[in-house]
Amino acid sequence: MAPTYLPNRKDRPIPAMFLNNLTLQSATHINLAVAGNFSGSRQQEILVARNSVLELLKPDDYGKLNTLLSHEIFGLIRGITPFRLTGAAKDYIVVASDSGRIVILEYNPTKNVFEKVHQETYGKSGCRRIVPGQYIAADPKGRAVMIGAVEKQKLVYILNRDAAAKLTISSPLEAHKSSTIVHHIVGVDVGFDNPIFASVEVDYSEADADPTGEAFQNTEKLLVYYELDLGLNHVVRKWSSPVDTRSNMLITVPGGADGPSGVLVCSENFITWRHIGHKAVRIPIPRRPDPLQPQTDEGDDSRGIIIVASVMHKLKRGGFFILVQTEEGDVFKVTMEYELVAAPDGSVTFPGGVKELKIKYFDTVPVANALCVLKNGSLFVASEFGNHCLYQIGDLGEDEEDQLEYSSSDFPEPPADFGSQIYFRPRGLRNLNPVDELESLSPLVDAKVLNLSDEDMPQIYALCGRGARSSFRILRHGLEVTEIGVSELPGNPTAVWTVKTSSDEAFDSYIVVSFLNATLVLSIGETVEEVADTGFLGTSNTITVAQLGDNALVQVYPQGIRHIRSDRRVSEWVTPGKRSIVHASCNRRQVVIALSGGELVYFELDSSGQLNEFQERREMASAVTCVAVGPVPEGKQRCRFLAVGCADNTVRIISLDPDTCLQPMSMQALNAIPESLAMVDMPDATLMTAGSTTTATITTVHIGLTNGVLLRTTLDTVTGHLTDTRLRFLGSRPVKLHPVRVQGAQWGVMALSSRPWLNFVWAGRTRLVPLSYDSLEYGSSFSSEQCPEGFVAVTGNTLRIFMVEKFAGVFNQGTIPLKYTPRRFTLHQPTKHFVVIESEHNTWCPSDKARILAQLAAEMEQSGSDGQVPEELPPDQFGLPKAEPGKWASCVRLIDPSAGETVALVDLDENEAAFSVASVLFHEKPTEQFIVVGVAKSVTLSPRACTSASLRVYKVIQNPDGGAAGLEFMHKTPIEEIPYALCPFQGRLLVGSGKVLRIYDLGKKRLLRKCEAKGFPNTIVQLHTQGDRIIVGDIQESVQFAAYRARDNRIITFADDSIPRWTTATTMIDYDTIAGGDKFGNFFVVRLPSETSEEVDDDPTGNKLIYEKGYLNGAPHKLQHLVEFHVGETITSVHKVTLVAGGREVILYTTLLGSIGVFVPFVSKEEAEFFQTLEMAMRKDTPPLCGRDHLSYRSSYVPVRNCVDGNLVERFMGLTAPRRRAVAEELDRTPMDVSKKVEDARNRAAF
Repeated sequence: MAPTYLPNRKDRPIPAMFLNNLTLQSATHINLAVAGNFSGSRQQEILVARNSVLELLKPDDYGKLNTLLSHEIFGLIRGITPFRLTGAAKDYIVVASDSGRIVILEYNPTKNVFEKVHQETYGKSGCRRIVPGQYIAADPKGRAVMIGAVEKQKLVYILNRDAAAKLTISSPLEAHKSSTIVHHIVGVDVGFDNPIFASVEVDYSEADADPTGEAFQNTEKLLVYYELDLGLNHVVRKWSSPVDTRSNMLITVPGGADGPSGVLVCSENFITWRHIGHKAVRIPIPRRPDPLQPQTDEGDDSRGIIIVASVMHKLKRGGFFILVQTEEGDVFKVTMEYELVAAPDGSVTFPGGVKELKIKYFDTVPVANALCVLKNGSLFVASEFGNHCLYQIGDLGEDEEDQLEYSSSDFPEPPADFGSQIYFRPRGLRNLNPVDELESLSPLVDAKVLNLSDEDMPQIYALCGRGARSSFRILRHGLEVTEIGVSELPGNPTAVWTVKTSSDEAFDSYIVVSFLNATLVLSIGETVEEVADTGFLGTSNTITVAQLGDNALVQVYPQGIRHIRSDRRVSEWVTPGKRSIVHASCNRRQVVIALSGGELVYFELDSSGQLNEFQERREMASAVTCVAVGPVPEGKQRCRFLAVGCADNTVRIISLDPDTCLQPMSMQALNAIPESLAMVDMPDATLMTAGSTTTATITTVHIGLTNGVLLRTTLDTVTGHLTDTRLRFLGSRPVKLHPVRVQGAQWGVMALSSRPWLNFVWAGRTRLVPLSYDSLEYGSSFSSEQCPEGFVAVTGNTLRIFMVEKFAGVFNQGTIPLKYTPRRFTLHQPTKHFVVIESEHNTWCPSDKARILAQLAAEMEQSGSDGQVPEELPPDQFGLPKAEPGKWASCVRLIDPSAGETVALVDLDENEAAFSVASVLFHEKPTEQFIVVGVAKSVTLSPRACTSASLRVYKVIQNPDGGAAGLEFMHKTPIEEIPYALCPFQGRLLVGSGKVLRIYDLGKKRLLRKCEAKGFPNTIVQLHTQGDRIIVGDIQESVQFAAYRARDNRIITFADDSIPRWTTATTMIDYDTIAGGDKFGNFFVVRLPSETSEEVDDDPTGNKLIYEKGYLNGAPHKLQHLVEFHVGETITSVHKVTLVAGGREVILYTTLLGSIGVFVPFVSKEEAEFFQTLEMAMRKDTPPLCGRDHLSYRSSYVPVRNCVDGNLVERFMGLTAPRRRAVAEELDRTPMDVSKKVEDARNRAAF
């Protein structure tokens, strides 16, 4: 991989590295979520923002969340809000991003795309303090939108309709105020009065000018109303009022005829209703009793509670409620009693001021970035960390007597102090019922790519999550399969089919199973049972079964064809002489069979329901190995083409038109014998014409070869020619193909090799994805009342029914729960077990917990109390108990990934926390691999310090069978600073502790220091070695190259980077090349010049390195910058791996938000230039949806260098046919050639 361009006969090699960035899985973290009617239908959808991806989710009839559309905007999404024009039935989307532009989008359900309605520029790109985009709020009546910056600037846009009923947007109206910091902005519901926006602001002008700091202490936080005067077309600052200095959030209260209007101001420990012309109404936020901080009458719990998420929902019967969530995950239901004020004429009443606020504990769910309540009673929780959840609101909690409902009338009016705090009683879920879960890897802390289970593809082992909801994940490429049932059969079946007895039926009627010399028919109902009186021949094996016409069935067996009518009358066609049928294919109106000897016989159903044989037959030149006829197109009498695979390594297309029946049309030459064929019509959104409401389809012929390769080629439905051939290696066994129904009426293909695969179209893109399931022999679609969209398959002597619930997935995940936030992990190679270190800040270690609970028990005993010592709440739902800063809980865990379980767990006590781990083979004991854990005690994060640190050595206790049984503590070695990096080095241990790099060897009672090097810039966080060379990753100063001189026992730094980088992950590509990522989302590849590398290696004494003069206040040599690319998310791990069998090596990276991607090296100059030209053409043809310049985005920190954005290039596959032709013409290629090269670029190296 070191030379990116490998020389070959045609292409001239060039020295520079050139990479292609491809995303395998986009971010799973959700930072924003809103609900609305975006498609214009009655059912609501959920729009989520995943950093730079807009995704539309829709719950189906069974409550499962399905992804309708996912769109990369190549920018950071900072805010989204829906709005609806008065009287409209559809919601628009306003997006605020780092583009410096406000963008209004509309979802087109027919094309399944987001369409840009308006784009208005207002400032510079990037996330800046005074450029709007951080806050966005819409008027509840859809008349205006305010977009605000963190400081100073706020802009208001008026939204309206023109004469053609199209959305219009005005020029921006300014509502700026200098020296003002904004904390939150919402739209106030005032009915159809002039729109009002509320803002929480702090004016720091006086504090900025006062050097004494007194003005800063007296600075007020204000609630400000901005009114948009629609008549005068300007914005005025209408009202301001001081609020609590710890206010952090505003919640809109329904107004007009629905409620009292105004806003709820969420502050630390309480919620206040505020509105112009009305007195404030305040209520405290209940808190959960902390068993480790006993409750007293004075309220000893000094920790403040703030609101982090909220959602308001209007009830059908009238009224509304607001759900608010605290930072601990507790959800409270807030309601209010308000006055009804009569109109002057007394004709109507309308809401007045709020008389009383009420708050009651609702349930506890994971801490959310956003909450969404749908009209069907569903609650979507976009979790801050971990999986996102969909709940069904089963009860509003009004009748729950166990929980107290607190009222503002029970407490003094502001600004009086509340006195004691109020508490609620935590419990399990009662009002919410879990329905579905969206898996999320965020935060993905660390990962390794290994093939421990000897599969076709390596697995990704990842540390995910935070706190008690953390997990160790095992990711395998493939769709997750839900097994419905497994039944043993009396023998080993060879094939299975499902059929309906009538086209009017919604579900399948029979499962037909073929054995070597028999056929078994099972009826589908509440249970699957064997039936006999079906008309099928049970004494022979079956070649194929299908529904024929509206209510008849056909069975093809080696000696003939049985046409079974609805009244059980059977018509039979018998093979002539001693010949037998070897292959067959059929659809609703046609049957094609291949006889032994290579003769094709064609049957077609006439208008009377009779199956008639075509007069002529076709003799093939070689033996027929497979045949396939496609489904009958809608509105047609027959499928016009037949595909025939022959033993001479060809597939031939035969005409089935009456005029040219059984005449050859075209031929495809192959490199192996075709094993099976499938001809299906698959949707292609790129062929849709303007104004069309239905998705066009293309006919594809899938060819499975005996060498494990699948070919997918397009059939021209006019000429019968095969074009645009794509191939993919699926496995070591011959590929068997079976057309199946996917996602309702859509056709797909199940390809069975050494593992099962599924080819289907999702979101306008063709996908070929393996199923995470056992190897199968034969498969078919399956539909019943209990399993509407499933599959039935046979393997061995079992019949299996299963389903795929989420077709958008890339990886199937296995999960092992963890106790604390995972930090790092390492592989113990002899046992193939992982050692994971976990550390949690601001929580109690086991000894502190025991001490506090014992003290509490003693106090209760002294006071003579009969009460019990309170138990700790379940951490998986309520999280870990909070402690003061500087308190840590940590553990070392031994995991068996094959069994998916924890083998051993060692708790670290006395406020210790683990930060690094490594598996090391020492010279002293070369047959044993030791685990070294870097530990620090009483760590404070800012400034970074600890009271003591140490290196703990463990030995893995092995079972007689080679597995691991536990961890045995050997000894610990004290050191001065936190050890963030450990690495084995030449039979010793390399330790990065603060600015010091040390080499340790194994001793009997402690590790022995052998060498030390000082002078590294800040803190060592990454270490890699190869030979005598050491690569040091600094937390703030990129990477440095050092060499160990054994002769002098010295470590000498000889090269560093000229760009300071906040390094988070690095890996060695080769002896001279390093790839890495930083905390700002930049990926880089740097290389030591070859002449410098040779010079260093050729200096045996090292004297030249010692006395070389530094350059630019650093090392004497500088690294070359080969690749620079802005990924957009903090990179947490980088690996050099091979992902697919026979594929090239790639650089795989993972990010904090759950993204997984690869950088694929180009192997020729021609290939690199082609993709670079295509990328430039795509930048011009398809600019990013939200207005961000693509080149600027990928160059956010450092100008992009020697890297193509494969995600942008792959947009070519989704362009309409005219646009594809236009882009291809710029490259002097055909659209087919371009799309093939784009698809092959991914398939040859990744998935």
